[in-house]
Amino acid sequence: MKGREWYQADTVAEAYEDKRFSGGGRLIDRREKGAVLDAVAPFEDRRVLEIACGTGRFSVMLAERGADVTGLDISGPMLAQAREKARAAGVARTVEFMRGDAGRLPFPDDAFDVAFAVRFFHLADTPETFLAEMRRVTSEAILFDTFNARSARSTYNWLLPMGSRLYTPGEVRGLIEDAGLELREATHDFVFPYGLYRELPGSVAGPIRSLDDTLLRTPVGRWLASVSYWSVDVP
Repeated sequence: MKGREWYQADTVAEAYEDKRFSGGGRLIDRREKGAVLDAVAPFEDRRVLEIACGTGRFSVMLAERGADVTGLDISGPMLAQAREKARAAGVARTVEFMRGDAGRLPFPDDAFDVAFAVRFFHLADTPETFLAEMRRVTSEAILFDTFNARSARSTYNWLLPMGSRLYTPGEVRGLIEDAGLELREATHDFVFPYGLYRELPGSVAGPIRSLDDTLLRTPVGRWLASVSYWSVDVP
């Protein structure tokens, strides 16, 4: 996985949410949480696996809605923050956080109803391995997102501390088919890249997001979208 050492550093864990989801970054957080909620609903007693759960922002949200959640991550410092967040929210009994490798999931077949991975596939050296493992342990549905090769991100990807794997829609559809999954829905978003939103205060990011939404309603805007959310069914 790209940037494994960078991601596990204590300093990254401490600043992760403040850096990414403050100011204009809240718009990204809101959009990602909406995608996860749509993929998992209904929530009550659903067995849910989150891959690369980080500091637990999705896992805790789902546990608060009645899901039985397991969050997996390679970063000990990230998981420590996730456990603290679960305790503060009063859901420590219904969400379990564990350290592990997404390429060799420590679960039996069909252990979960739904599995999802947000902000993960751009780090994957072997995405087919991770998707096959998600398919193995899941009985109903999977959600994951990708950064797109034809987006603005491709112009500055080399500047990022761990880079990104960028995908074409055809490549992702091939991964889904090869994993024996069935595409339910693909949605494309954020013509303007994430990095721009994170650098802006909320008062400025809001109007930018409105322009972004307008562009996304055009064929060119959809073609240039920087991120795609893939909802797939397990047959």
